[in-house]
Amino acid sequence: MSGPGAGRGPAAARTAPRSGEDHGVEGDRLFIVFLVVAVVVLAARALSGRLRLPDAILLVLLGMGAGFVPGLPAVVAPPDLVLMGFLPPLVYHAAFFTAPREARADAVPIVTLAFGLTTVTTGAVAATVHALLPGLGWAAALAFGAAVAPTDAVAATAVLQRLGAPARLVTILEGESLINDGVALTIFGLAIEAIGVGFAPAHGAVRLVQVVLGGVAYGLVLGVVIRRIRRRIQDPISQVIVSLVTPYAAFVPAENFGASGVLATVVAGFSIGTHGEGVLQPASRLAGDTFWRILTFLLESALFVLLGLEIREIIRQPGGHTWHEVLLTTLAVSAVVIGVRLAWELGNGPLAGLLPGGRRSQEGLGWRQRLVIGLGGMRGAISLAIALSLPAAVGPDRGVLVLLTALVVLITLVGQAPLLPPLLRGLGLIESDKRRLEVMTARRAGLQAALTKLDELADDEQVDDQTAEAFRQMLELRLERVRYLMDEEEAGTEAPPPNSRRVRAELVRAQRAKLTALYRKGRIGAGTLRQISRELDFEDPVVIRRSRS
Repeated sequence: MSGPGAGRGPAAARTAPRSGEDHGVEGDRLFIVFLVVAVVVLAARALSGRLRLPDAILLVLLGMGAGFVPGLPAVVAPPDLVLMGFLPPLVYHAAFFTAPREARADAVPIVTLAFGLTTVTTGAVAATVHALLPGLGWAAALAFGAAVAPTDAVAATAVLQRLGAPARLVTILEGESLINDGVALTIFGLAIEAIGVGFAPAHGAVRLVQVVLGGVAYGLVLGVVIRRIRRRIQDPISQVIVSLVTPYAAFVPAENFGASGVLATVVAGFSIGTHGEGVLQPASRLAGDTFWRILTFLLESALFVLLGLEIREIIRQPGGHTWHEVLLTTLAVSAVVIGVRLAWELGNGPLAGLLPGGRRSQEGLGWRQRLVIGLGGMRGAISLAIALSLPAAVGPDRGVLVLLTALVVLITLVGQAPLLPPLLRGLGLIESDKRRLEVMTARRAGLQAALTKLDELADDEQVDDQTAEAFRQMLELRLERVRYLMDEEEAGTEAPPPNSRRVRAELVRAQRAKLTALYRKGRIGAGTLRQISRELDFEDPVVIRRSRS
């Protein structure tokens, strides 16, 4: 990280340290930034549960507010650090956990939003900002348009899933958010290239083909290679390390060879995540899922804090523009991104009908569902990362473009997300019990299949009667619990009942107390204590309730 922005800060802040004192100052600055990120993360997590707001909204507000705390150092994140450090894992995580069957079923709505709407939004925003900010070139305007065009489905899907909205709406928003990142960043990269040399349609067309085809081809090849490597790895920690290296192995070489690093990362992540060989093995799955959830949350949090620390410097002198121009442009761009999306979603039926399978794909997507999808297009971490990666070649307007992006993200998150709960209730789109019943139905089918297999093994004398009976009792107990929960759910009551949760909690607490006593007496070691404690974690009512929601 460097000191104050180019052209305003001391030269020593932008050059290599020349003494131990310089190293100490830089280390102090990094420590303070790390501490601020940690405080923002903890505050956002604590408040999100109490206020019942998505983490993304609180991260935006707290991250921007952190930039105005007196005494904090001025920090400007190097564009290459943001582009190479933050984007690959964020994009890869979204691609890896995409639901393939659901995405294929809604391919037409996803494609029309991700390609058509993203391109139209980029052009509309570019025309708006070019008209309102005198002196801003078309290339920089298109780069800014590409920054605010992609949606971030995190806040919207958090609200939809918590309320029990139709799963199809979540799938469409997540699929669109995954693909439009690649579309927007491809346009962004071409616009940045054009800043120095100007637009040449023929050259631009050739570069577009090179960027897209090169990125897709490299992503496919890398996906095959990584799947073969991971198939041979049994160690959970090694699996997690390979999964962390993969997005950078996709992004960096593709960018260096003139292809799209984002498309390569998306294709590799989707390829690895949708094949059985690429999914983390049972021993690694829990650790990998926890690792990636924490990593993506920390990266998004760090982006908001870095943005807040930069905004303080930008606000002092917003690229030579007046605050009247900045506020007018912010409102105009926000109106464009929201209005264009609503108009597109409510009126793109004829366009979708022209695509293969388009008419069938529109079944079940009435105006109510389309209105929710239209209002679910908030901007978030990806837009911030793209804006922060704007190079110095953009000129003095770079600061105001970063500021505009932050304000648009703030307006769309804080302005749109709170509207979703009353909208879903008013439109009658809440299906709160459907997911829980689906989960329990799947568990019942799995347990019944296990009992059938156990009978087959016993009949073939591959297992002795005593062992078979022990497993049969365990499976039947689990099956009986699932049937009980399903009966409670279908009866319209909350399952499990509060008394059942209290009893389970007391039983888990008693086992933990006994384990602690055994450890203190020297009867068991620390390893045994941790192992059984982890097993008891899965019996905790809080964990069970969260897994069902």
